[in-house]
Amino acid sequence: MTEKRQRMISAMKYILLVIIVGYLVILMLYASGSKRTFSEVSKAVSSVLDSKELVQMDDQMLKRNYGLNSADYKGVLYYSSPSSISAAEVLVIQVKNDAQIENVTNAIAQRKAQRIEDFDSYLPEQVKLLEDSQESIRGRYIFFAVSSKASEYRSAFDKSL
Repeated sequence: MTEKRQRMISAMKYILLVIIVGYLVILMLYASGSKRTFSEVSKAVSSVLDSKELVQMDDQMLKRNYGLNSADYKGVLYYSSPSSISAAEVLVIQVKNDAQIENVTNAIAQRKAQRIEDFDSYLPEQVKLLEDSQESIRGRYIFFAVSSKASEYRSAFDKSL
């Protein structure tokens, strides 16, 4: 009886080890960055964006809206609505080093909070879009989208990596 029990315990340990290793592999694949270039990622994301809702913004608008200088990063893709009554925007940034991630995520959080405050009293549907925004950090890529199609844009971003 004890020999059977020991074999069962050994088998359980082996199964548990396989499950843990499998989980770690999946976690590393999902949380890791990408070997793809920024131009490949930005092209994939840009191709699914709604051109009626979003237009590409320049470096000056990035600085104005987020307080970020595009020259500090490997790559920046910034689309926003041309209308002042729409909160829609998509931002993809590839940072040069891990230390920059916190600066960018803080800028995104500030922008989001400011936009919620701006729209709170008169455009509740825009506040809902902001609250349901999609954010992702994958390696050195940072993604942020506010749109009714934000999950579609995030899916394109995830697939591009």
